[in-house]
Amino acid sequence: MLKIINQAHQNPNNTAIVSAGKSYSYQALLDESQAFASILLANQADLSESRVAFMVVAGFDYVKVQWGIWQAGGIAVPLCTTHPLASLQYVIEDTATEIIVVSPEYEAILKDLATEKGIRLIVLGNLPTISIKSLPPIASTRRAMILYTSGTTNLPKGVVTTHNNLEAQISTLVNAWEYTPKDHILCILPLHHVHGIINVISCTLWAGGKVEFLPNFSAEGVFKFFSSKTTEDENLVFMAVPTIYFKLIAHFESLSNEEQRALSKDMKRFRLMVSGSAALPVSVMEKWETISGHRLLERYGMTEIGMAISNPYHGERRAGHIGQALPGVDVRLVDEENNIVPKGEAGEIQIKGANVFQEYWQKKEATENTFTEDGWFKTGDVAVDEDGYYKILGRSSIDIIKSGGYKISALEIEEVLRTHSAISDCSVVGIDNEEWGELVVAAIIVNDSSLDINALNTWMRERMPSYRVPRRYKIVDELPRNAMGKVTKNELKQLF
Repeated sequence: MLKIINQAHQNPNNTAIVSAGKSYSYQALLDESQAFASILLANQADLSESRVAFMVVAGFDYVKVQWGIWQAGGIAVPLCTTHPLASLQYVIEDTATEIIVVSPEYEAILKDLATEKGIRLIVLGNLPTISIKSLPPIASTRRAMILYTSGTTNLPKGVVTTHNNLEAQISTLVNAWEYTPKDHILCILPLHHVHGIINVISCTLWAGGKVEFLPNFSAEGVFKFFSSKTTEDENLVFMAVPTIYFKLIAHFESLSNEEQRALSKDMKRFRLMVSGSAALPVSVMEKWETISGHRLLERYGMTEIGMAISNPYHGERRAGHIGQALPGVDVRLVDEENNIVPKGEAGEIQIKGANVFQEYWQKKEATENTFTEDGWFKTGDVAVDEDGYYKILGRSSIDIIKSGGYKISALEIEEVLRTHSAISDCSVVGIDNEEWGELVVAAIIVNDSSLDINALNTWMRERMPSYRVPRRYKIVDELPRNAMGKVTKNELKQLF
């Protein structure tokens, strides 16, 4: 039996999921996921790693479908509910999906494609009554899930993880962040990414805790959750991306003093608050700590590895740093020749451990190219080890700017810009330039329209070497971001 399923048997009467105003026990989740696995199997004894793509509303049905796929022996392929048809079709065709599962809301989007491709379509909400079948034994070495990561070049690649990989990712975090059956977490994250699937849902359910879903993000909805949980026999947990914390802070600051004091008191009751999926600006971390009483735990992970590095649950959570290697995960920093760099020098993060994915789906060459000869996964992210804490300098392909012979971290420049009183947010990129190789430029969102760019440049030169000061600025209303809140810097470059 899969370990996550076995864990659910330990707390059958506990509430597992709250969604759409209803509560579901672990026993209900086990029963309904097994019933759905039987529907998937139909006349087969085992799906034998058939790909099952699903476009399902966040909530009980999502988890039921995912667990059903796993128990039937299939590979789960979560689809983004906001992607256009062309993107969905790419994933379905690339994985050679054999079954598509949809919530009724999404049937119209994929029905014609399923018919055209001869793919079996299952629509939730109108399922046949079926006898529970004998489910196949599932070895932990089997492929379990394919998530798509766009990276920075070429078409998206399907990241294949086995049940072993997922179990390593989940159990490591459960131990490191001390999940318990008393945990009650709010899920507001997209469910085609590791952050929501593993850190929020799977870890909490593995521990026997409760996951509550808020399908559509709103600052009001999040704060309502914060203020409505008054029971003392639950440990409240919250995880989000930096952009969400930024929006929550903005909403908090729009409230009356009385409302702010009440919310601050409510937030102090939480056991843990975590930020991830993008670099957490120090200014956001400090402001959130002021209003909530929580120093956010920042960590580092990728679709290919789950979580690998984390600030400690107990101990110093160092601002601007992603922390230390998690137990069972090996981390090293190397130069462009793959030699380990001396402490204090920048190098590419490479990872090895049971958490690391198996392969890119049907892309043997890409898989081989992303691993070293001795089996280390090359993340493409550049960091420095500062007194035992890793600090991300950026992604080698987009955040490390090579200008005038210097290697410049865009993230470090952004941190300085955000401390300017007239700037509410920013992003720095390098654009091709004959003289400099790459020119350092910045898109900024201002809260003071009278900001003088020349004065801003003078202000920047007082705080960092001149070669790091942006040579061009563009004032924008918003920054292009993906579903996880990361600035899509290749899109940003087009503005210049």
